[in-house]
Amino acid sequence: MKNHDLHITNSLTRKKEVFQPIKPPFVGLYVCGPTVYGDAHLGHARPAVTFDLVFRYLKHLGYKVRYVRNITDVGHLENDADDGEDKVAKKARLEQLEPMEVVQYYTDRYHHDMEKLNILKPSIEPRASGHIIEQIEMARAILKAGYAYEVNGSVYFDVARYNMDYKYGKLSGRVVEEMVAGNRDLEGQDEKRHPADFALWKKASPTHIMRWPSPWGEGFPGWHLECSAMGAKYLGTTFDIHGGGMDLLFPHHECEIAQSNAANGKDAVRYWMHNNMITINGQKMGKSLGNFITLREFFEGSHKSLHQAYDPMTIRFFILQAHYRSTLDFSNEALQAAEKGLQRLLQAMETLERIKASKTSSVDVSLLEKKCYEALNDDFNAPVAIAHLFDSVRTINSVKDKKESLSSDHLESLRNTFKTFVTDIFGLSGEISKQGEESGQIISGLMDLLLELRQEARKQKDWSTSDKIRDALNGLNINVKDGAEGSSWSISGKN
Repeated sequence: MKNHDLHITNSLTRKKEVFQPIKPPFVGLYVCGPTVYGDAHLGHARPAVTFDLVFRYLKHLGYKVRYVRNITDVGHLENDADDGEDKVAKKARLEQLEPMEVVQYYTDRYHHDMEKLNILKPSIEPRASGHIIEQIEMARAILKAGYAYEVNGSVYFDVARYNMDYKYGKLSGRVVEEMVAGNRDLEGQDEKRHPADFALWKKASPTHIMRWPSPWGEGFPGWHLECSAMGAKYLGTTFDIHGGGMDLLFPHHECEIAQSNAANGKDAVRYWMHNNMITINGQKMGKSLGNFITLREFFEGSHKSLHQAYDPMTIRFFILQAHYRSTLDFSNEALQAAEKGLQRLLQAMETLERIKASKTSSVDVSLLEKKCYEALNDDFNAPVAIAHLFDSVRTINSVKDKKESLSSDHLESLRNTFKTFVTDIFGLSGEISKQGEESGQIISGLMDLLLELRQEARKQKDWSTSDKIRDALNGLNINVKDGAEGSSWSISGKN
C-alpha cells in the first residue's frame, strides 16, 4: 500500500482530518444513489464523478475498497417528506405501469449514463425494496430501545427522546428546540408527537401500490431507513466513509446518524463527505425545481438551453475542474472551455507517445508526480492536480517543437504520471484517449514515413512532391512545421 498522508474534510467535525481506516487495508464506502423515477441529470453526475474519484484514488493507494451505492425504489415520497405520494409509484400511475417496471427502466438508463461517464461500478448496488426485512428489524430495534413510537400502524422516530441521550442535529448544526418552536402546532392534525419526528415505517393507504407486511400492519419503510439498514448489512455497524450530495445532509443523513445510534448505540460513520451542488444561474439544479438538463440531453445536444452536444468525457472533466465541496455553475461557455481543456490534455498524452527521447533533459519534470499526489491527498483536490498537469502540457508542447528536450527516463516518467492521473485516477480515458492510445503508434509511424519521404523530396529539390505531401496533410487538418532539425506535425485546433 502506497504511503500517502490522505486528508478528508469531515462534514461531521467540519475539519480536515487524516484518513485512518477502521481496519486497514480495508475501506468501507457508502454513497447515496439515485431514486429511479426519471432520467439522471447533470446534478446526479456530480456525486457519481466525485465518489468515483474517491473510489479510484483509494484503490490506487492500495486500499481494498467495498463501495456500496444504493438504488432507492421505494419510500421516497414527494418533497422528501413523510406524507404524499411515493415518487416511483406516482410515475408508475401516470405511465400505467407496474412500479418495478419504472424502477428497472430508469435503473438501466442510469447505468448506461454512468458507463458513458466512465463511472466504475460499485462493489454492491442494493435496492431498498430488496431489504424490507432488514429495515423492519432496524425499526424494531429502535422501538425496543425506546427511541420510536407506533401510531395507527406507522412507526415514527422520537427525536425529542433521542436528543435526551444523544445530539440530534450534530451533522447539520440544527437545534431540536428551534425546529419544534419554528413549526406550526400539529396537535390533532398529525400523528407525530413533534414536527422533527420522522417515519421509520408508514402505514399504507388503501390505494398505495407498494406495500409489505410488518409487525404493525401493511406498509412501507421511511426513506431514511434504507441507507442505515443496508450500510450496516454490507459494511458493518461502523464503517469508514459515507458520501452524498450536500442536499442530503439534512434531513436524510442527520436521520441516518440518529437511526444508527438508536439501533446500535454508536455512530455508524467515521467520515462524512458531501459534494456541493451544480447550479443554473445560482439555483440548485433538480427535478423538483424543473430546471434540470438530463445527461442524455447533454450527450445529444437536444435541450433548448444547450448550444451543442457535449461528449461524456467533457462533462466528467467539467465536474473534476471544480473542487467537490465548491458550487459549480452550469453554462455553455464553461462546458466549451472544459471541452477545449480536455482536448489539450488528451492531445498532450498523444504527443507524449510520439516524442523521441534526447540524451539529456533541458527541463525538470521530476516533481509533477509529487505535486499531483499532494493535491489529491489534500481532500481529493482534483483542480489543483489538473493545473499541475497543464503546466506539464506546456513542457510537452515545447519538447514537441524542439524548444526543450527530455531524456528517456524523464520521458517515461512523464508518460507514466499522465497515465496514472489522467486515465487511471481521473477516469478521463474514454473513447477519445483509448482511440489515441491504440492508434497512436500507427499514426506516428505513418507520419514519420510521410515526413521522411517529404524530406527526401526536399533534398532532391523536388518541390512539387514536397508541397503535394504538405498540402494533402493540411487538407486533413494536419499542420507540418519545418525547422532546422527537421519537420514536426500537429493536428489543427489542438495545441
